[in-house]
Parts: sequence; C-alpha cells; structure tokens
Amino acid sequence: MSLSTGNDAAKPARTRNIPAEIARSWLLVPATKPETFDDAAASRADAIVLDIEDAVDPMNKASARAGVIDWMNNGGKAWVRINDVYSDFWANDVAELRNNPGLLGVMLAKTENAEQVKETYHRLDGKTRVLALVESAVGIEEANNIAKAEGAFRLAFGSGDFRRDTGMSADREAMAYPRAKLVVASRVGNLPGPIDGPTVGTNHPVLREQSAITVSMGMTGKLALAIDQTTIINEVISPTPTDVAWATDFMDDFNARGGVIRDGSDLPRLGRAEKIMKLAIAYGVQPAH
Repeated sequence: MSLSTGNDAAKPARTRNIPAEIARSWLLVPATKPETFDDAAASRADAIVLDIEDAVDPMNKASARAGVIDWMNNGGKAWVRINDVYSDFWANDVAELRNNPGLLGVMLAKTENAEQVKETYHRLDGKTRVLALVESAVGIEEANNIAKAEGAFRLAFGSGDFRRDTGMSADREAMAYPRAKLVVASRVGNLPGPIDGPTVGTNHPVLREQSAITVSMGMTGKLALAIDQTTIINEVISPTPTDVAWATDFMDDFNARGGVIRDGSDLPRLGRAEKIMKLAIAYGVQPAH
C-alpha cells in the first residue's frame, strides 16, 4: 500500500503538537520507501514510525537503516521500529541510531521481557523512549513486567504476529484478552494507554468499527498502515463533540458551586470530565452546540 499522495514535490515536515503520550495514530512507514518519508511527515498522523523490521528483507536491512538515518540527519524526525533483541540486526540498529537528533524514540519489535526494554534503553543513551511492541503469548503474559521496565514508554499490540503465534482469530471476542492485558499492564506500570494493532485493508467503515473497539477496550492509540487511515483513527479515538459539551457543562456547574463534592458519583465524573477537557484541548475538539 503506497504512502504516496501522487504529488512528487517534497512536502515540508508538519510540526506535530500532539505529545507522544497521547498520540492516537501511529503510521508505520516501510524504510525501503524513503521517497514516502516526506509525505508521511506532512500527514495527519500523530506519530510516524519508520519501519526497519517487518517491512525490510534481511538482505536490505543495512541500506534501509542507512536511508532512515540519512533522512533524520537532514532534519527529519520520527520514531523507528527496530529489530528484536534476538535478531542479527538489533545491535547495529541501536548503535547506529544512538544520539541521532531526529530520533523521537524506538518501537522495539517482539518484546517479551523487561530486560529487553532496559537493555535497548541503555544501549541507546538512557534517555531515548522505548515503545514496547508486544507480539506473542509470552509477551502478553509478561506485559506487567514489561510495562514496569526501565525505559518503557508505552506498550503496543502486534496483533498480527500474536494471532500467528497463538492461532487465535481476529474477532473482537478473541482479541479481548490480549487487549485488556495491555491496558491493565499499562496502568500497573503507570504508562499512558497502549496502542492497538493495525487494521489491514482499505475498508474505512471496518477501520472505523475497529477503532471504536480500540476505544472501548481502553486503548488510546492505533497503528496505521496508510496515510488515509490516520484521520479516521484520530477522529474515533478523540473525545466526541458531545463528550466535550458534557464535560464543559459539568465543569461549569462544578466550579459554580465552589468545587464541592456532593455525593459519591461526583469524583468519577469529575475525573472523566477533566480527562475529556485535557484531550479536547490537545486534539482541538470543540463542544457540540
């Protein structure tokens, strides 16, 4: 699936003002297609992830990595999905990406334990954020420890590889357990909400439906495989204008009565309203009239 919009002219990189902690759409960009990097950077994706793992044949790993580094050395800023710790490529990935000014963080493929996150974090520089991509049964069962690992920034669900590992289907019911596990683990590790796996294909109604499942499960981001998926993901994962209107009204009423808690339902409603208002401001969502 091409990321190109058909415009061959280079596009200026868009300044992203959505913090990675609450980024909704995470656009995976094959590192073998450097001609698409600028289009991706100018897109509506909250975060772009240049992929030097699954998207690259082993014979092309070194050249793909070099292309990513070259783009970042020339002003590009992105996350990079690196190869897993047990691969032949991980050591070179972290060594060559270390201290690159354009590197926003790494997505560590096939994360299965806390030590892998910690080792990646320290090999980079002890400052670069590590987004742990959990893609196996072992990884899901270790999610609590992964979330508490030094350097862990956020968890993501490698749903395709997880299904291959377990033989489970893509049905909502089948995927409820691993999704819930990542949500609970993120809370245990005091991390932002996890990032759901991608929707394969070009059917936007299906993407919208699956993004709604992401939200219902408590996940707060979703991987994207194409630029045109990002706007739908952003819309569905954001608070609705109706939600923002409710939160605005609640906060107005709460403040008008001097911030007094009246009963046991006020505290959870206050927490929900404050969260909605924070996200609405970050995402630019206006209340419904």
